[in-house]
Amino acid sequence: MRAAHLLPAAMLLLACGGAAAQMTPAPTPPPSREATLDRLFGLLKVAPDEQTAAAIAGAIERQWVQAASPAIRLLLSRGLRELANNDAQDAFDDFDAALDLDSSLVEAWHGRAMARAGLGDAAGAERDIAETMKREPRDFAALQDLSHFAEQRGDWRGAYDAWSRAMELDPMAPGGADRLKDLHRRAFGDQT
Repeated sequence: MRAAHLLPAAMLLLACGGAAAQMTPAPTPPPSREATLDRLFGLLKVAPDEQTAAAIAGAIERQWVQAASPAIRLLLSRGLRELANNDAQDAFDDFDAALDLDSSLVEAWHGRAMARAGLGDAAGAERDIAETMKREPRDFAALQDLSHFAEQRGDWRGAYDAWSRAMELDPMAPGGADRLKDLHRRAFGDQT
């Protein structure tokens, strides 16, 4: 008889538990990679100092790399290590192999541009930077490199324009404001 009295109570408990479960919101999915990048670029624009900006810039670059498969991430990592060790040919080969596997990767195009520059192929480096910018116009590091390439050609206005665009994205880039002033002076004359 006691069990019979517990049955309605158990049914009420189950009914209430089910209702409570229905009222609990479903977990929200994580933001998309694009939404995360948009948020990070917004934070980079208003970073209060160089240290914070560098951390945010690193997070942006990690997002770009995370878009790749594990095998491609390995190639990118090796290529970056080889660039750091001044081994431009092996770096070129690794970035080129990464692009053979996935031609949409911003970091692979940018890395191959830097490897080409290290090999003395300025025209090829600029073509790869252009491909980088097609895929991600906010790539501040590629814009900085584009500025340096233009400077090497003696194109001061091109160097200034690229650096200005980079500074709009990353206003706290180390030495960025001083470089912008110098490029402005070289491009447009001393207007002090």
